[in-house]
Amino acid sequence: MNHQITNEATPVVFVRNFNGSSSYFPPVATLGAWVGVSSDSPEWKYAITGTATGNGGTKVGVLGSASGAGTNYAGYFTGDVYVSGTLRKGGGFFKIDDPLDPANRFLTHSFVESPEMKNVYDGVVTLDASGAAGVEMPDWFDALNRDFRYQLTCIGGFAPVYIAEEIAGNAFRVAGGEPGMKVSWQVTGVRKDAFAEHNPITVEQDKPADQVGLYLHPEAFGLSPSMSIDRAVLSGAE
Repeated sequence: MNHQITNEATPVVFVRNFNGSSSYFPPVATLGAWVGVSSDSPEWKYAITGTATGNGGTKVGVLGSASGAGTNYAGYFTGDVYVSGTLRKGGGFFKIDDPLDPANRFLTHSFVESPEMKNVYDGVVTLDASGAAGVEMPDWFDALNRDFRYQLTCIGGFAPVYIAEEIAGNAFRVAGGEPGMKVSWQVTGVRKDAFAEHNPITVEQDKPADQVGLYLHPEAFGLSPSMSIDRAVLSGAE
């Protein structure tokens, strides 16, 4: 059974447990918000769930926002995050403790983006006595990818290396080099699995009528936050 949280007149959090019993928890005053606590279960535990259904319009299971002075997070997660559908975002990066000064600095890198669902693979291969080499890919490679692109770079010297045999049967072949030469290779492929085929990326699209004239990031264009699509969404939830 899913846990349910209700904001009743009494300042408590009501949690429905998996075994059918109920638990009550006071809100955390220092956070100024409600808190859900999951019960013990041999399988899944849900502290907070959100479901939205209906006909037409846009449904949002859980809506969160944060604003004001200081740092704002609409959601803050201290564990892994799983998304079974498609993640839409304005940008992204990883943030870790700087390996050179982990106690005092952070290190960030941005994501690599593409207008296609593109996978990137690379490696280094050593050419045989004939100046060629085969590269074996994983068994699932052909089933996952299509529209391959190749890049080759010689290491420690120059040679007119080329793709002698394109990918087939989860393998391709490099030739044209010197015996013993190392060649760095990179291959990209576009996903063709069932989920990717059923959920293609639309690179450009018109805004719906109720969002025309509004912006995802109005500040980036020097406009007022009142021109934000997010603000319109949040005002509709009030």
